Amino acid sequence: MIRNTPCPTTSKRSRYCRRTPPSHGNSLPRCATATTPSWPATWSRPPRHVTKRHPVHILNRGHERTATVPSAMRRLLFTVHSQVPDPMTLTSGRFLLLLLLVALFAAALFGLGVGGGFVLDDGHTIVDNMFIRLDTLNSNALWDAAASFHAGGGVRPLSMLTFALDYWRHGSLDAATFKTTNLFIHAVTAVLMAVFVRRLLLIAGWTSQRAALCALIMALIWAMHPLQVSSVLYVVQRMQTLATLFVVLSLWSYLCLRQAQIEGRAGWPFGVLGAASWVLGLASKEDAILLPVYTLVLELTVLQLRAASAQRTRGLRNTYLALALAGIAVTLFWALPHFWSSEAYAGRDFNSVERLLTQGRVLMMYLGQILLPLPSHMPFNYDQLTISRTLIEPLTTLPALLAVIALLAWAGLWRTRRPVFACGVLLFFAGHLLTSTIIPVEMAFEHRNHLPLIGVLLALADLVVAGWQRLHARPALPIVFTTAIVALVAVAGGLRAYAWGEPVRFARHMVDISPDSPRAWLALGGVYFDLAGRKAGRDSPYMDQAIATVEEAAARTGSASAYSNIVIYKTIKRSVTRADWDRLATRLEEVPMLPANKNILWTTLANVRAKIGLDEAQVLRVVDIIARRAEFSPAEHLMIGSNIYLHTQQADAALPYVLRAAEALPRGDRNIIALRDEMRAQGREDWAEAIEQANARSTEKEAGAR
Repeated sequence: MIRNTPCPTTSKRSRYCRRTPPSHGNSLPRCATATTPSWPATWSRPPRHVTKRHPVHILNRGHERTATVPSAMRRLLFTVHSQVPDPMTLTSGRFLLLLLLVALFAAALFGLGVGGGFVLDDGHTIVDNMFIRLDTLNSNALWDAAASFHAGGGVRPLSMLTFALDYWRHGSLDAATFKTTNLFIHAVTAVLMAVFVRRLLLIAGWTSQRAALCALIMALIWAMHPLQVSSVLYVVQRMQTLATLFVVLSLWSYLCLRQAQIEGRAGWPFGVLGAASWVLGLASKEDAILLPVYTLVLELTVLQLRAASAQRTRGLRNTYLALALAGIAVTLFWALPHFWSSEAYAGRDFNSVERLLTQGRVLMMYLGQILLPLPSHMPFNYDQLTISRTLIEPLTTLPALLAVIALLAWAGLWRTRRPVFACGVLLFFAGHLLTSTIIPVEMAFEHRNHLPLIGVLLALADLVVAGWQRLHARPALPIVFTTAIVALVAVAGGLRAYAWGEPVRFARHMVDISPDSPRAWLALGGVYFDLAGRKAGRDSPYMDQAIATVEEAAARTGSASAYSNIVIYKTIKRSVTRADWDRLATRLEEVPMLPANKNILWTTLANVRAKIGLDEAQVLRVVDIIARRAEFSPAEHLMIGSNIYLHTQQADAALPYVLRAAEALPRGDRNIIALRDEMRAQGREDWAEAIEQANARSTEKEAGAR
């Protein structure tokens, strides 16, 4: 029997109608329900078997009785309901209007953090980068700015160009200007993400109304989630947010292209748009290279390699088979030989196996932060993350890996039963394919979830809808549940954005939630140092706070960088002692030479150039310890030597570093020849001869190695 229920748009006591079924390819009409049978949209009226009299349950004075609706009245009700617009239906215009409001609200919420400053990698990428300081928009300056990213050997011209344009439009390094641009990018990405999700859900068979509502809610939660705060307000992560924007646009274009192919239409304009967006994503950050992996996830779950013609289907299968084989070949013959290491990576305290073991825990940590969005669980600094040395050290290593395997297996089992859920799970793990495998980058960063968070929300949305359908929940229950979730995320996102909105407040907050993080303590000391006026802050009370902060950092964390900053701050304060230098030297002999500790050498030499009054004998002592314990390239040895030769009164102390470079470089290297000639021009014939002899020994070493 066809179910009959009260029409929500009529009187609850006396006027009732049968719920009408949805038209093919359109959203549910005002009284439609997915449980009723449908008929072709080309029929002018319901088929004969539907227009017969149907029992309608009517409440009459508190008692239920059964009445019948004549066929003529039934047809009249159907006609009225099919022609009167439903104010609750989300048309394209209403959807876009609500989506715009969602994006503006999320941007305003995160706008609470615009008042913060530059942090961490913002320094060498933006603040200390002279190439982005554009005065005029000429082609040479723009080209230099676009090519000015060198960290990790990457090339990210579009991101660097946007930094330069931010500097140009404000005329200075104003952090709020840079962060406002980040907010705009985030808002646009939220819009594109909702459009992509809506298209995906429609292809998956969801009704138009449900797909639109889910897309709006997902976009709102995604855009407000506290885990996204660091991606947006940490200026240099514009590289990640720009890449996400263009990848999401490419994914939407791909869905439109594939829908056209399924329906037998031409979809090549969407293919062109998707390819162009992908190129822009790659110009923003290299991990946009994962786009084919994301499209493969879409094919394996929602799209299922369908097409209007069998030839097209075979072409899709062959294309993805070729891409999969190419990916396996690249992994086996390039990635593994290039990145795999049984010893600790250079500058890291873990090897490949330990990295893979640790990433299981990291991925579970990310999922925990997403599902329980408490700002206190998001420290931003993960420099104290425990490395997994074995499957049981720490004890959470094996359970985390088993959880990852279980989630992947669950997605595989539900690939056809709940394709949206499977798609979400696989998108999350695909988004971490580069940063959670053997590439020796840092273990954890929050911005790596900027795109994968979409996958988690997709999976959760599908599970929630499935649960409501199974439990036959009343409409009020999902509304209350969704409202509570959105409110929780909004409050958490707003609180975290507010914490980012002022430098001291942000640094203090990071120390409070991560008291064992050297980075958090050093950042707090650096904020006080900046407020003191840096080199000019000798008599400022902020300088005393900076010294007290790094003293506490050294005592609590044992950070060599904290001991180094004690020496620097006290030198400016004119209160440094020999004991301070001894503590630094002793700690440098004990700690592993990780990048942060190796960087103490360059910081020390930079302060020598700044002439803050460092004791030169102690400087040479520190440089010698680090140069002896860490690995440096020939170019770096030349840089050390030139700094000592040009900026200290101990010029002879530079020669050992120059000779190390000469021995390591090929014989006749132009830099060595130029240096030898320069020494002769300055009358340092002894240096010229020593350099020439050291360079000759490099040829002998090469011959012996062969």
